[in-house]
Amino acid sequence: MTKRIEERGTRSEGKADAANTPKSSHLTPSNSDPQSSIPDPRSCIPIPHPVVHSLGLVDYQPTWDAMKRFTIERTADTRDEIWFLQHPPVYTQGLAGLPEHLLRATHIPVVKIDRGGQITYHGPGQIVAYCLLDMRRWKIGVRELVNVMEQAVIDLLAEFGIAAAHRVDAPGVYVNGAKIAALGLKIKNGCCYHGLSFNVDMDLAPFANINPCGYQGLQVTQTCALGITANINELQAQLAQNLIHGLQRHVLQQSQLLP
Repeated sequence: MTKRIEERGTRSEGKADAANTPKSSHLTPSNSDPQSSIPDPRSCIPIPHPVVHSLGLVDYQPTWDAMKRFTIERTADTRDEIWFLQHPPVYTQGLAGLPEHLLRATHIPVVKIDRGGQITYHGPGQIVAYCLLDMRRWKIGVRELVNVMEQAVIDLLAEFGIAAAHRVDAPGVYVNGAKIAALGLKIKNGCCYHGLSFNVDMDLAPFANINPCGYQGLQVTQTCALGITANINELQAQLAQNLIHGLQRHVLQQSQLLP
């Protein structure tokens, strides 16, 4: 049973807390190891980490509308957010999407959207992370943000002994040539939305109806097929940490506080 995504207005930095979002649960990544006696350089970052929302299973169209509304209405003081969720079965086709990459018609709806890239599939059992960020605040460009998102997934898989990699010619994360995470962004007025999808324990059959991300014959995989037994909530929490730590590390590197 899907939930309707709640109306989400922009929030000033001081108002983005649990009191303002009673209907969604929060994942709060830690910024340092409390047992360490060495100060964590991330504590030097003046940028509040993004508020993380876990929204459960929500329909695609209202979620997309909410992302656009959030981005249009946000101000210089609006705190960044990352929305974690799952979608009912849906194909999404990016701005450059070619109709021939949908190989056959199915009962699954196709939504033409405003991110880059070709066609992909979302369904239950897949983590979707929508990154609603002020890229100027983080001093980050599109390619650098893609690198942060890819590395967050690569590092997560490495925790379970799985070697993964990105491809320069085809953004995303791959294990033995099979795609496990897809990425796509929309940039508007220096801010971004959309993000990444990460296959955990889902029905992969609908991928056979498309050329995933526009690549004929591209294989896809998921964490449960790789022997990872951690559940979707555990993986989601770790991915949230990795994304935020990646953003923080980028800022520190830009500020020359880290090599």
